Amino acid sequence: MTEKHYTQDNDTLHRYLFSQRAVRGEWVRLNRTFEETLNTHHYPKAVQNLLGEMLVATSLLTATLKFEGNITVQIQGDGPLKLALVNGDNQLQLRALARVEGEIADNSTLQQMIGKAVLVISINPTQGERYQGIVELSKATISECLQDYFERSEQLKTALVIKTGEFDGKPVAGGLLLQIMPDGTGSEDDLQHLQLLTDTVKAEELFGLPAEALLYRLYHEETVELFSPVNATFHCGCSHQRSGTALLLLDDAEIDEILAEHNGSIDMQCECCGTHYFFNKQAIEQLKQNTNQP
Repeated sequence: MTEKHYTQDNDTLHRYLFSQRAVRGEWVRLNRTFEETLNTHHYPKAVQNLLGEMLVATSLLTATLKFEGNITVQIQGDGPLKLALVNGDNQLQLRALARVEGEIADNSTLQQMIGKAVLVISINPTQGERYQGIVELSKATISECLQDYFERSEQLKTALVIKTGEFDGKPVAGGLLLQIMPDGTGSEDDLQHLQLLTDTVKAEELFGLPAEALLYRLYHEETVELFSPVNATFHCGCSHQRSGTALLLLDDAEIDEILAEHNGSIDMQCECCGTHYFFNKQAIEQLKQNTNQP
């Protein structure tokens, strides 16, 4: 395998169509996007893997919808992992964060991490109504839970394969989605046949092969139409202005107390990317003036 195979199609999503099966597919691999999500955090290994799965799932879910806006996939539970959240938009700009309280072993299962929890999918189009779906987390993996969600809420038979790990010494997450065409022309037998082929994928193939080589490896007896890729990136969207707006939600007495405790400067750190934004008394007064301007 040449060096080209290690780098081609990293941080991209490909859509493809089985022309003779009325089944559509998506393939995504997240390398630098996943790495940048983890860079400023020291999450336990099991949490890292879960965030990788959720990043892949969010990418694949976003690509199944034709709209401008964003999707948030969020787990809230009563286990040591209190929150795991991924947000992605129609341009595949992704961000993620987790909040951990307590010890989580590297081999912890999903249920051991989250305890009693639900997964909430919020779809927020730029135009149109907001939609929210609740996914039961009764299965062992995010993939299995999402497959149930699709079948129950949208009556679309869906197959998912998601893997996380390391490739070339760096974190990587990838996945494949198969879905019967929503026009009703596809059959469950076709999907089941293709799912059996998809389930044979190995981690080193998912993480190391370019899209064309991977699809040929899995479906060389099928007629597959591969479309142009979409690039995925880590994008937080935080700013000094947004942090300042959040700070002004506190009352003046509380702000003054924090300033006094921290030598006249408040440090607002973004949970997603770790960027620090500093505010002294003068900067806060300027924020107030800008906010009160008509």
